[in-house]
Amino acid sequence: MTIDVLDPTHGEEHPELQPVDRLTSLDGLTVGIVSNGKQGTRPFFDAFERELRDTYGVAEVVRRTKTNYSAPADPEIMDEATEWSALVSGIGD
Repeated sequence: MTIDVLDPTHGEEHPELQPVDRLTSLDGLTVGIVSNGKQGTRPFFDAFERELRDTYGVAEVVRRTKTNYSAPADPEIMDEATEWSALVSGIGD
């Protein structure tokens, strides 16, 4: 019996991307939230944004929505994300 293993990763390679050190605090930082735009994301991210500000001292929360919920984030969003200290991406139905 032969077992075929499929690689589910995206086809493009990005060798220039490297992991960064884990943040020790979010106090005073900018956090981006990228939503897929489905109905269930808005109330969740509203509550999440309040928690980031009230509990973790985040100075700014930038919220963006992808133009296509099933595709990777738009290049403009990814370019803007380089200015954020952290990014959270989420889905909702």
